[in-house]
Amino acid sequence: MLMKFRERLDQEAAELRAADAQTSSDRAPVELDQVAVGRLSRMDAMQQQAMAQAQSRRRAGRLKAIRAALQRMDEDEFGWCQNCGEEIAPGRLDLDPTASQCVSCAAG
Repeated sequence: MLMKFRERLDQEAAELRAADAQTSSDRAPVELDQVAVGRLSRMDAMQQQAMAQAQSRRRAGRLKAIRAALQRMDEDEFGWCQNCGEEIAPGRLDLDPTASQCVSCAAG
């Protein structure tokens, strides 16, 4: 069962890294060239850039959670609440293998 979660996490991490690499040009600075690009087009490009940067930050946060879950696996702490020490319900881990707290601690 642990291998199933590790494979899922490894696959998701690879997909996130690939998506981040594909969108690196979208996060690049927007050039100020009003001869080639009009003001509204530049504003649109800046909005697209901001959205791409926000998406990249979300991916980085998810990758951090995945790395933490993989580390818990390596330390034989995966599936145990980091707060109270109780077992995390298998259904919760099926929904999100990066969950580090049981339902009670996460809700409280």
